[in-house]
Amino acid sequence: MESLFEQMGGTYSEVNGYLIPDLKFPEQDRSFFSRYGRLHLKFIKENKRGFYTSLLMTGKLNQYLAEVDKTAHELLKQLINQIAKQQGVTEQLKIDDQIKWVGLMNNIKSCAEEVVFREVIYV
Repeated sequence: MESLFEQMGGTYSEVNGYLIPDLKFPEQDRSFFSRYGRLHLKFIKENKRGFYTSLLMTGKLNQYLAEVDKTAHELLKQLINQIAKQQGVTEQLKIDDQIKWVGLMNNIKSCAEEVVFREVIYV
């Protein structure tokens, strides 16, 4: 009589007299993700083990991380543009006083990243 595993198309390999199921992870999507995707991966591995395992076992982990990464980048860009506009950081300032412009833009980027971390990465 076949086991349920065999009825569903599963196979076994014999190792030292024991039948071991031949388990294989589904093929992973080769989506690219950068810093924000890697940070979120570390977060879900450490804090949401069930969710991480589910994504891994269904082959959706890379696709999910690529989506998180894309969302983070889009939000970051949008926030940087909004904050720069509110603070009057313009291209003219970049021409007139590059050092001041770089300092302000670094500060704006840091503030925007804090929001991205709180709203996208560490949730």
